[in-house]
Amino acid sequence: MHIPLSLYIHIPWCVRKCPYCDFNSHERAGALPVDDYVAALEADLAADAPYAAGRRIDTVFFGGGTPSLFPPEAIGRILEAVDRLVPFAADAEVTLEANPGTIEHGRFEGYRAAGVNRVSFGVQSFDDEALARIGRIHDADEARRAVREAQDAGLDNLNIDLMYALPGQDLESALHDVAQAVALAPTHVSHYQLTLEPNTLFAAKPPKLPDDDAAWAMQEACEAALAAAGYAQYEVSAYAKDGRRCRHNLAYWSFADYLGIGAGAHGKATRSDGAVLRTRKAALPRSYLERAAARQRFGTTEPVAREQLPFEFMLNVLRLLDGFPEDDFSARTGLPIDAIRPTLDAAFARGWLESRDGRIRATALGQRFLNDVIGSFLP
Repeated sequence: MHIPLSLYIHIPWCVRKCPYCDFNSHERAGALPVDDYVAALEADLAADAPYAAGRRIDTVFFGGGTPSLFPPEAIGRILEAVDRLVPFAADAEVTLEANPGTIEHGRFEGYRAAGVNRVSFGVQSFDDEALARIGRIHDADEARRAVREAQDAGLDNLNIDLMYALPGQDLESALHDVAQAVALAPTHVSHYQLTLEPNTLFAAKPPKLPDDDAAWAMQEACEAALAAAGYAQYEVSAYAKDGRRCRHNLAYWSFADYLGIGAGAHGKATRSDGAVLRTRKAALPRSYLERAAARQRFGTTEPVAREQLPFEFMLNVLRLLDGFPEDDFSARTGLPIDAIRPTLDAAFARGWLESRDGRIRATALGQRFLNDVIGSFLP
Protein backbone atom coordinates (compact mmCIF):
# COMPACT_ATOMS: atom_id res chain seq x y z
CA MET A 1 0.00 0.00 0.00
CA HIS A 2 1.16 3.51 -0.81
CA ILE A 3 2.20 5.39 2.34
CA PRO A 4 1.80 9.18 2.02
CA LEU A 5 4.87 11.38 2.51
CA SER A 6 5.10 14.74 4.28
CA LEU A 7 7.92 17.12 5.13
CA TYR A 8 8.52 18.98 8.38
CA ILE A 9 10.94 21.94 8.32
CA HIS A 10 12.09 23.30 11.68
CA ILE A 11 13.07 26.94 12.14
CA PRO A 12 14.42 27.00 15.72
CA TRP A 13 14.62 30.70 16.60
CA CYS A 14 12.16 32.88 18.54
CA VAL A 15 12.17 36.50 19.67
CA ARG A 16 11.62 35.25 23.21
CA LYS A 17 11.15 31.82 24.73
CA CYS A 18 7.66 31.38 26.19
CA PRO A 19 7.67 30.11 29.79
CA TYR A 20 5.42 27.13 28.95
CA CYS A 21 7.27 26.04 25.79
CA ASP A 22 9.21 22.78 25.72
CA PHE A 23 9.85 22.79 21.96
CA ASN A 24 13.34 23.02 20.50
CA SER A 25 13.35 26.82 20.28
CA HIS A 26 16.09 29.33 21.01
CA GLU A 27 15.96 33.07 21.57
CA ARG A 28 17.40 35.05 18.70
CA ALA A 29 20.66 36.83 19.47
CA GLY A 30 21.42 39.33 16.75
CA ALA A 31 20.95 38.68 13.05
CA LEU A 32 19.75 35.22 12.05
CA PRO A 33 22.07 33.07 9.87
CA VAL A 34 19.36 32.81 7.21
CA ASP A 35 21.56 31.99 4.20
CA ASP A 36 23.62 29.38 6.05
CA TYR A 37 20.50 27.76 7.48
CA VAL A 38 18.76 27.59 4.10
CA ALA A 39 21.85 25.89 2.64
CA ALA A 40 21.95 23.47 5.58
CA LEU A 41 18.28 22.56 5.10
CA GLU A 42 18.94 21.74 1.44
CA ALA A 43 21.89 19.48 2.36
CA ASP A 44 19.80 17.87 5.11
CA LEU A 45 16.98 17.04 2.71
CA ALA A 46 19.41 15.75 0.09
CA ALA A 47 20.70 13.26 2.67
CA ASP A 48 17.16 12.13 3.53
CA ALA A 49 15.83 12.10 -0.04
CA PRO A 50 16.42 8.33 -0.50
CA TYR A 51 13.72 7.73 2.13
CA ALA A 52 11.21 9.30 -0.26
CA ALA A 53 11.38 6.17 -2.43
CA GLY A 54 9.99 7.84 -5.55
CA ARG A 55 7.05 9.45 -3.76
CA ARG A 56 5.96 13.06 -3.94
CA ILE A 57 5.53 15.33 -0.94
CA ASP A 58 1.87 15.77 -0.05
CA THR A 59 2.27 18.32 2.76
CA VAL A 60 4.92 20.67 4.13
CA PHE A 61 4.93 22.29 7.57
CA PHE A 62 7.29 25.06 8.64
CA GLY A 63 7.33 24.83 12.44
CA GLY A 64 9.40 26.28 15.19
CA GLY A 65 10.46 28.32 16.90
CA THR A 66 9.00 31.08 14.79
CA PRO A 67 9.28 30.41 11.04
CA SER A 68 7.82 33.85 10.27
CA LEU A 69 11.14 35.33 11.43
CA PHE A 70 12.49 34.16 8.05
CA PRO A 71 11.64 36.50 5.15
CA PRO A 72 9.49 35.28 2.24
CA GLU A 73 12.53 35.12 -0.04
CA ALA A 74 14.17 32.56 2.24
CA ILE A 75 10.99 30.48 2.50
CA GLY A 76 10.77 30.55 -1.30
CA ARG A 77 14.37 29.36 -1.69
CA ILE A 78 13.72 26.50 0.71
CA LEU A 79 10.62 25.39 -1.19
CA GLU A 80 12.43 25.61 -4.53
CA ALA A 81 15.22 23.39 -3.17
CA VAL A 82 12.66 20.91 -1.81
CA ASP A 83 10.90 20.64 -5.16
CA ARG A 84 14.22 19.92 -6.90
CA LEU A 85 15.10 17.12 -4.48
CA VAL A 86 11.72 15.54 -3.71
CA PRO A 87 8.99 17.00 -5.94
CA PHE A 88 5.68 18.23 -4.53
CA ALA A 89 2.33 16.69 -5.29
CA ALA A 90 0.24 19.00 -7.48
CA ASP A 91 -2.10 19.86 -4.59
CA ALA A 92 0.50 19.98 -1.81
CA GLU A 93 -0.53 21.74 1.40
CA VAL A 94 2.22 24.13 2.58
CA THR A 95 1.76 25.52 6.10
CA LEU A 96 3.78 28.26 7.78
CA GLU A 97 3.54 28.83 11.53
CA ALA A 98 3.44 32.54 12.36
CA ASN A 99 3.41 34.51 15.58
CA PRO A 100 1.43 37.76 15.29
CA GLY A 101 4.22 39.77 16.92
CA THR A 102 6.76 38.83 14.24
CA ILE A 103 4.86 39.70 11.06
CA GLU A 104 5.84 42.81 9.16
CA HIS A 105 3.19 44.51 7.07
CA GLY A 106 3.08 43.12 3.54
CA ARG A 107 4.93 39.87 4.22
CA PHE A 108 1.94 37.63 3.60
CA GLU A 109 1.85 38.49 -0.08
CA GLY A 110 5.47 37.36 -0.23
CA TYR A 111 4.81 34.11 1.63
CA ARG A 112 1.91 33.30 -0.70
CA ALA A 113 4.09 34.03 -3.75
CA ALA A 114 6.79 31.76 -2.28
CA GLY A 115 4.34 28.82 -2.22
CA VAL A 116 2.76 28.98 1.24
CA ASN A 117 -0.98 28.25 1.03
CA ARG A 118 -1.86 27.76 4.71
CA VAL A 119 -0.88 29.81 7.79
CA SER A 120 -1.14 28.74 11.43
CA PHE A 121 -1.25 31.63 13.91
CA GLY A 122 0.01 31.13 17.47
CA VAL A 123 -2.56 33.46 19.03
CA GLN A 124 -3.28 31.48 22.26
CA SER A 125 -5.64 34.12 23.69
CA PHE A 126 -7.39 37.39 22.83
CA ASP A 127 -7.07 38.64 26.42
CA ASP A 128 -4.10 41.02 26.75
CA GLU A 129 -3.64 40.26 30.45
CA ALA A 130 -3.69 36.52 29.79
CA LEU A 131 -1.16 36.93 26.98
CA ALA A 132 1.17 38.82 29.32
CA ARG A 133 0.83 36.12 31.98
CA ILE A 134 1.94 33.41 29.55
CA GLY A 135 4.81 35.47 28.13
CA ARG A 136 3.52 36.18 24.63
CA ILE A 137 5.02 39.17 22.79
CA HIS A 138 1.85 40.21 20.91
CA ASP A 139 -1.47 41.65 22.01
CA ALA A 140 -5.00 40.87 20.85
CA ASP A 141 -5.14 43.71 18.32
CA GLU A 142 -1.91 42.53 16.70
CA ALA A 143 -3.36 39.02 16.45
CA ARG A 144 -6.55 40.22 14.78
CA ARG A 145 -4.58 42.46 12.41
CA ALA A 146 -2.21 39.64 11.38
CA VAL A 147 -5.08 37.27 10.56
CA ARG A 148 -6.87 39.91 8.50
CA GLU A 149 -3.67 40.81 6.62
CA ALA A 150 -3.19 37.17 5.68
CA GLN A 151 -6.78 37.00 4.43
CA ASP A 152 -6.31 40.22 2.47
CA ALA A 153 -3.23 38.67 0.85
CA GLY A 154 -5.40 35.84 -0.50
CA LEU A 155 -4.50 33.21 2.10
CA ASP A 156 -7.87 31.71 2.97
CA ASN A 157 -6.75 28.50 4.72
CA LEU A 158 -5.90 29.69 8.22
CA ASN A 159 -5.57 28.10 11.65
CA ILE A 160 -5.76 29.88 14.99
CA ASP A 161 -4.11 28.24 18.01
CA LEU A 162 -5.92 28.82 21.30
CA MET A 163 -5.04 27.60 24.79
CA TYR A 164 -7.39 27.25 27.71
CA ALA A 165 -6.99 26.75 31.48
CA LEU A 166 -4.55 29.67 31.50
CA PRO A 167 -3.37 31.30 34.73
CA GLY A 168 -6.26 33.29 36.17
CA GLN A 169 -8.67 32.25 33.41
CA ASP A 170 -12.34 31.51 34.04
CA LEU A 171 -15.04 29.95 31.85
CA GLU A 172 -16.28 33.29 30.55
CA SER A 173 -12.77 34.27 29.42
CA ALA A 174 -12.20 30.94 27.69
CA LEU A 175 -15.47 31.28 25.78
CA HIS A 176 -14.58 34.89 24.88
CA ASP A 177 -11.36 33.65 23.27
CA VAL A 178 -13.31 31.16 21.16
CA ALA A 179 -15.83 33.82 20.12
CA GLN A 180 -13.02 36.20 19.10
CA ALA A 181 -11.34 33.47 17.05
CA VAL A 182 -14.58 32.48 15.33
CA ALA A 183 -15.27 36.13 14.47
CA LEU A 184 -12.13 36.13 12.33
CA ALA A 185 -13.51 33.20 10.26
CA PRO A 186 -10.45 30.92 10.18
CA THR A 187 -10.91 27.55 8.51
CA HIS A 188 -9.35 25.68 11.45
CA VAL A 189 -8.97 26.12 15.20
CA SER A 190 -6.56 24.23 17.46
CA HIS A 191 -7.80 24.37 21.05
CA TYR A 192 -5.69 22.77 23.73
CA GLN A 193 -5.12 22.91 27.47
CA LEU A 194 -2.06 24.61 28.92
CA THR A 195 0.02 21.98 30.68
CA LEU A 196 3.19 22.39 32.70
CA GLU A 197 5.94 20.56 30.79
CA PRO A 198 9.29 19.53 32.31
CA ASN A 199 12.31 21.75 31.68
CA THR A 200 10.25 24.92 31.23
CA LEU A 201 10.14 28.10 33.29
CA PHE A 202 6.55 27.34 34.28
CA ALA A 203 7.61 23.91 35.56
CA ALA A 204 10.27 25.53 37.74
CA LYS A 205 7.95 28.33 38.91
CA PRO A 206 4.41 27.05 38.40
CA PRO A 207 1.66 29.64 38.03
CA LYS A 208 -1.71 29.01 39.64
CA LEU A 209 -3.87 27.26 37.03
CA PRO A 210 -7.61 26.46 37.06
CA ASP A 211 -8.31 23.12 38.73
CA ASP A 212 -9.24 19.98 36.78
CA ASP A 213 -12.99 20.52 37.13
CA ALA A 214 -12.74 24.09 35.87
CA ALA A 215 -10.51 23.02 32.97
CA TRP A 216 -12.96 20.26 32.01
CA ALA A 217 -15.85 22.75 32.09
CA MET A 218 -13.89 25.06 29.76
CA GLN A 219 -13.14 22.20 27.37
CA GLU A 220 -16.77 21.08 27.15
CA ALA A 221 -18.18 24.60 26.77
CA CYS A 222 -15.61 25.60 24.14
CA GLU A 223 -16.17 22.37 22.18
CA ALA A 224 -19.89 23.18 22.09
CA ALA A 225 -19.23 26.77 21.02
CA LEU A 226 -16.93 25.68 18.21
CA ALA A 227 -19.43 23.07 17.03
CA ALA A 228 -22.20 25.66 17.01
CA ALA A 229 -20.00 27.87 14.83
CA GLY A 230 -19.48 25.09 12.28
CA TYR A 231 -16.11 23.73 13.42
CA ALA A 232 -16.25 19.93 13.62
CA GLN A 233 -13.86 18.26 16.03
CA TYR A 234 -11.83 15.54 14.32
CA GLU A 235 -8.91 15.11 16.73
CA VAL A 236 -8.31 15.64 20.44
CA SER A 237 -7.54 19.35 20.00
CA ALA A 238 -8.38 20.09 16.34
CA TYR A 239 -11.55 21.61 14.86
CA ALA A 240 -12.15 22.42 11.21
CA LYS A 241 -14.65 23.73 8.72
CA ASP A 242 -15.83 21.16 6.18
CA GLY A 243 -12.95 20.08 3.93
CA ARG A 244 -10.35 22.08 5.86
CA ARG A 245 -8.78 19.55 8.18
CA CYS A 246 -5.01 19.97 8.49
CA ARG A 247 -3.65 17.40 6.05
CA HIS A 248 -0.15 17.59 7.51
CA ASN A 249 -1.26 16.70 11.02
CA LEU A 250 -3.54 14.00 9.61
CA ALA A 251 -0.40 12.45 8.12
CA TYR A 252 1.17 12.23 11.58
CA TRP A 253 -2.01 10.91 13.16
CA SER A 254 -2.46 8.23 10.49
CA PHE A 255 1.13 6.97 10.98
CA ALA A 256 2.19 8.04 7.49
CA ASP A 257 5.82 8.85 6.64
CA TYR A 258 7.42 12.24 7.02
CA LEU A 259 10.89 13.64 6.49
CA GLY A 260 12.11 16.00 9.20
CA ILE A 261 14.80 18.58 8.42
CA GLY A 262 16.25 21.38 10.51
CA ALA A 263 17.71 21.59 14.00
CA GLY A 264 16.04 19.06 16.28
CA ALA A 265 13.60 17.82 13.62
CA HIS A 266 12.27 14.27 13.83
CA GLY A 267 11.20 12.06 10.93
CA LYS A 268 9.65 8.67 10.20
CA ALA A 269 10.41 6.56 7.15
CA THR A 270 9.32 3.10 6.02
CA ARG A 271 11.91 1.08 4.12
CA SER A 272 11.05 -1.18 1.21
CA ASP A 273 11.40 -4.19 3.53
CA GLY A 274 8.75 -2.74 5.84
CA ALA A 275 11.10 -1.64 8.62
CA VAL A 276 10.10 1.65 10.25
CA LEU A 277 12.91 4.12 10.94
CA ARG A 278 13.04 7.21 13.15
CA THR A 279 15.40 10.05 12.28
CA ARG A 280 16.48 12.83 14.63
CA LYS A 281 18.63 15.83 13.79
CA ALA A 282 21.10 17.69 16.02
CA ALA A 283 19.04 19.98 18.25
CA LEU A 284 21.30 22.97 18.87
CA PRO A 285 21.29 25.38 15.91
CA ARG A 286 25.05 25.96 16.22
CA SER A 287 25.78 22.22 16.16
CA TYR A 288 23.40 21.72 13.24
CA LEU A 289 25.09 24.46 11.20
CA GLU A 290 28.56 23.18 12.10
CA ARG A 291 27.63 19.73 10.83
CA ALA A 292 26.41 21.25 7.59
CA ALA A 293 29.64 23.22 7.14
CA ALA A 294 31.73 20.11 7.81
CA ARG A 295 29.48 17.92 5.62
CA GLN A 296 28.84 15.61 8.53
CA ARG A 297 25.71 13.60 9.23
CA PHE A 298 22.96 15.80 10.60
CA GLY A 299 21.73 13.30 13.18
CA THR A 300 20.80 9.72 13.90
CA THR A 301 18.64 7.04 12.30
CA GLU A 302 17.27 4.15 14.34
CA PRO A 303 14.80 1.37 13.58
CA VAL A 304 11.64 1.12 15.67
CA ALA A 305 11.56 -2.27 17.41
CA ARG A 306 8.74 -4.45 16.08
CA GLU A 307 7.30 -4.94 19.55
CA GLN A 308 7.10 -1.14 19.94
CA LEU A 309 5.19 -0.54 16.70
CA PRO A 310 1.66 -1.21 18.04
CA PHE A 311 2.12 1.45 20.72
CA GLU A 312 3.62 3.98 18.28
CA PHE A 313 0.78 3.36 15.84
CA MET A 314 -1.96 3.72 18.47
CA LEU A 315 -0.27 6.78 20.03
CA ASN A 316 -1.13 8.61 16.82
CA VAL A 317 -4.22 7.08 15.26
CA LEU A 318 -6.37 7.00 18.40
CA ARG A 319 -6.14 10.81 18.64
CA LEU A 320 -8.50 10.91 15.66
CA LEU A 321 -12.18 10.82 16.59
CA ASP A 322 -13.00 8.57 13.64
CA GLY A 323 -10.06 6.27 14.38
CA PHE A 324 -8.39 4.24 11.66
CA PRO A 325 -9.22 1.64 9.00
CA GLU A 326 -8.36 -1.77 10.42
CA ASP A 327 -6.29 -2.57 7.31
CA ASP A 328 -4.02 0.42 8.03
CA PHE A 329 -2.48 -1.34 11.02
CA SER A 330 -0.82 -3.98 8.86
CA ALA A 331 -0.08 -1.57 6.01
CA ARG A 332 1.72 0.93 8.27
CA THR A 333 3.44 -1.43 10.73
CA GLY A 334 4.01 -4.61 8.71
CA LEU A 335 2.42 -6.61 11.54
CA PRO A 336 -0.74 -8.72 11.32
CA ILE A 337 -3.75 -7.35 13.18
CA ASP A 338 -3.79 -10.61 15.17
CA ALA A 339 -0.58 -9.42 16.85
CA ILE A 340 -2.70 -7.00 18.90
CA ARG A 341 -5.98 -8.94 18.92
CA PRO A 342 -5.93 -9.77 22.67
CA THR A 343 -5.29 -6.12 23.57
CA LEU A 344 -7.98 -4.95 21.17
CA ASP A 345 -10.49 -7.43 22.56
CA ALA A 346 -9.74 -6.29 26.11
CA ALA A 347 -10.25 -2.63 25.09
CA PHE A 348 -13.54 -3.54 23.35
CA ALA A 349 -14.70 -5.36 26.49
CA ARG A 350 -13.92 -2.36 28.70
CA GLY A 351 -15.84 -0.03 26.41
CA TRP A 352 -12.70 1.89 25.44
CA LEU A 353 -12.70 1.02 21.73
CA GLU A 354 -15.34 0.13 19.17
CA SER A 355 -15.26 -1.27 15.64
CA ARG A 356 -17.69 0.12 13.10
CA ASP A 357 -17.71 0.18 9.27
CA GLY A 358 -14.22 -1.32 9.12
CA ARG A 359 -12.76 1.37 11.41
CA ILE A 360 -11.54 1.13 14.99
CA ARG A 361 -11.98 4.20 17.18
CA ALA A 362 -12.02 5.28 20.79
CA THR A 363 -15.46 5.54 22.37
CA ALA A 364 -16.46 8.60 24.38
CA LEU A 365 -15.24 6.71 27.47
CA GLY A 366 -12.01 5.83 25.68
CA GLN A 367 -11.42 9.48 24.80
CA ARG A 368 -11.73 10.38 28.49
CA PHE A 369 -9.08 7.80 29.38
CA LEU A 370 -7.05 7.95 26.17
CA ASN A 371 -3.64 7.72 27.83
CA ASP A 372 -4.69 4.46 29.51
CA VAL A 373 -6.07 3.09 26.23
CA ILE A 374 -2.86 3.87 24.34
CA GLY A 375 -0.70 2.62 27.22
CA SER A 376 -2.35 -0.77 27.01
CA PHE A 377 -0.52 -1.34 23.71
CA LEU A 378 2.93 -0.94 25.26
CA PRO A 379 5.00 -4.14 24.96
